[in-house]
Amino acid sequence: MRANPLALLPLLLFLALFIGSGVYYQSVNVDYAFYQISAPVAILPAVVLALLLGSGALHARLDTFIKGVGDSNIITMCLIYLLAGAFASVAKAVGGVDATVNFGLSFIPAQFVLPGLFVITAFIATAMGTSMGTIAAMAPIAVGLTEVSDLSLPLCIGAVVGGAMFGDNLSIISDTTIAATRSQGCNMRDKFRMNFKIALPAALITLVWLYLQGTDAEITQDTDYQLLKVLPYLVVLTMALTGFNVFLVLFSGILLAGAIGLSGLESYSIAQYSKDIYAGYTGMQEIMILSMLIGGLGALMKAQGGLEFLARQIERLTSKANSAANPRAGEAAISAAVALTNVCTANNTVSIIICGGLARDIAERQHVDPRRSACLLDIFSCMVQGLLPYGAQVLLAGSIAGLSPLVIIGNIQYTWLLGVIALGTIIFGKYAAKPRPQLAE
Repeated sequence: MRANPLALLPLLLFLALFIGSGVYYQSVNVDYAFYQISAPVAILPAVVLALLLGSGALHARLDTFIKGVGDSNIITMCLIYLLAGAFASVAKAVGGVDATVNFGLSFIPAQFVLPGLFVITAFIATAMGTSMGTIAAMAPIAVGLTEVSDLSLPLCIGAVVGGAMFGDNLSIISDTTIAATRSQGCNMRDKFRMNFKIALPAALITLVWLYLQGTDAEITQDTDYQLLKVLPYLVVLTMALTGFNVFLVLFSGILLAGAIGLSGLESYSIAQYSKDIYAGYTGMQEIMILSMLIGGLGALMKAQGGLEFLARQIERLTSKANSAANPRAGEAAISAAVALTNVCTANNTVSIIICGGLARDIAERQHVDPRRSACLLDIFSCMVQGLLPYGAQVLLAGSIAGLSPLVIIGNIQYTWLLGVIALGTIIFGKYAAKPRPQLAE
């Protein structure tokens, strides 16, 4: 494929419009600065530019764009958005969120709520293997906590997203783990052990930070609850932990929350139940549109050689003639390749799949242990994904909480720390074990 640096211009244009407009309106003290020009609108000029930069017939370029919009990963995310929005809306309407929050506060002291939120979310995400389903279940609870206490909403949401990315990175049933280990030819168990040595310090520092931020927290409202109204969340979390499909988990939650409302609330009717589900759908409209347009834009950039350009530039840095093998340079190249690809695709699993072959080639040439290359692929893809203002996880959390994506990413301490610690292990040559024989494909 032809490498073309110009194919990356549309992404830069989108970021300039989306982030630049928000910064401008913030500087002139406009309320909701980052909502003045919505991301689905800001991306339209970028899509037009990508279409103009392409070669060949216009209908072929449009076909590439539409295939990107309809990619199975994109459609999967959109369906999760819909079900998550519907579950959050119905559970809130029947009192399930408030009851669940009060139920939790009756057991957890206020000063431990923030670290507890991180630990519970991380545990669920590790068991489920999906950050999206975890955020869909836990973000409404985080919002509810701020309504009955003086805890910061951005901090609570940041703890949820950070915990979700912890599990997405480490879970042995996560798509990212499967893609990373298969592409590098190593065992999931071995990758997990190496990955855990980096993720654990980041998680422990995050817990200390969250505890310090919540030491003065106070409960400002009564915490009475009806156990029946907690049931939808208990069922959702139990099903998630036992490995049920995320669609079945969220759909079951919608049905159960609706059944409790219809049987226990006199004023709650089938018509209102329908309206609450639809309200949840409409609340996810913006991130659904943005996700689909990003999928199409990513497909155009890939087809036009933008991702190939990134891969070749990184490969060039690590393949100098007659140079001795340098594991640190190889590790840095693998990490940079998957991170930059993730910025372009806004999908950590897809970025690993795209970079898998290149990473394996670099690892073999630079004597990087396959366990280590798989670990770095997973870590840096998840780290970037958890900090992208247009990434699915941040968008979903922001939609549920009503927060700007940039506010959220500034409060995801775990993800920042994970990146810093992983980078430190590269710089100081930590965990650079001697290469082991790769498994047969």
